[in-house]
Amino acid sequence: MIKKNLVFRNNIQRKYINQRLSQKFSKDYKKYFSEILNEINSKKTLNVLKSDYEFNFNKKDIKKFKKFKNITVIGMGGSILGLEAINNFLEEKIKKKIYFLDDINENKISNFKKEIEIKKTLFIIISKSGNTIETLSNALALNIIKKNAQNVILISEKKNNILFTVSKKFNIFHIEHNKYIGGRYSVLSEVGIVPALLLGLNIYKLRSKTLTFLKGMKHVFLKESAIKLANLICSKNYNNLVFLNYSPKLNKFLYWCQQLIAESLGKKNKGFMPIISNVPKDHHSLLQLYLDGPKDKLFYIFKIEEKLKNKTGRINFNNKDIKMLSNKPLGKIKKAQQNALIKSFKKNNIPFREFIIKNKNEETLGELFSYFILETVLVGKLMKINPFSQPAVEEVKIYTRTFLS
Repeated sequence: MIKKNLVFRNNIQRKYINQRLSQKFSKDYKKYFSEILNEINSKKTLNVLKSDYEFNFNKKDIKKFKKFKNITVIGMGGSILGLEAINNFLEEKIKKKIYFLDDINENKISNFKKEIEIKKTLFIIISKSGNTIETLSNALALNIIKKNAQNVILISEKKNNILFTVSKKFNIFHIEHNKYIGGRYSVLSEVGIVPALLLGLNIYKLRSKTLTFLKGMKHVFLKESAIKLANLICSKNYNNLVFLNYSPKLNKFLYWCQQLIAESLGKKNKGFMPIISNVPKDHHSLLQLYLDGPKDKLFYIFKIEEKLKNKTGRINFNNKDIKMLSNKPLGKIKKAQQNALIKSFKKNNIPFREFIIKNKNEETLGELFSYFILETVLVGKLMKINPFSQPAVEEVKIYTRTFLS
């Protein structure tokens, strides 16, 4: 059990764990943990978690873009999901209007053009490769790539790619995306930090707890969790990972988690299928399946514990016929539903984990990002899977370019 900003609990019954496999993973863990420490301190993906990570931008160069009150981010997958999670989680601290273009959607682009004044909007276009088709398509459809454009930031690798070439040809501000940091691991790099800075968030606090799960009891929890998850995946009895989300402020974070886990571990006929389930709404559509359907699911319960500052959301209707709801805050009703589900999970021996957020701030979110990155990488290494590659995705990208040529 972990306290302070976060409370994490595992409830994965012993009967689901292959003890011989766990012993093997425990022996292997020391080697892979050492690899992780080395990768953090070298020019590899996990360097993004290093406390003194070196950014490829100067805050003075970013200052001129702070005047924009409207910001639009164009990207796909790891280039945008992390920032959406930051915006969703810390929305109350953000005073600017931010838009996300993360799909090819003709109606959305058309409506966006009508709603936004292009010249008064800052556009941040992000693509690690610099050649992402959807990202380029949306940017070109908006006709924002112009000579000496002062309202555009391009973020890509600094090599022979379309975005970097455009930055030189049209004299548009460019920030280098480190080639050794994959998109789904990039949220705490320039990809997430530059927009977060322009949104007025404290980027130092966001990165202040990236290494807390590498020591003490937090590391003990990380180790035990990675071993149990690798065990479940290798058993092939648990193919589905269901995120039960009781807090709307975590919705985009879970989409970030979904990509991280699916792309990192979905290889060699192994992996979890991460599914986001918004509850208690889904109690009335999917709960029957969750409790009484195939026993092939591991559940993650997510919630933010917040104290209501006033009586907003409290039921003031008093009547003896609905006594159980009278004078109850909506949050208390939701908590009762969550507790009821946990009790049912325990009674039916259904494996689950709890992730409870105590404080909704930059430090907590940075710690969440880093925990899931570390856990995912460790699980991949224990299973002899490369958690940093995505070969199947690259194949589809190649086919797409073939059909367009």
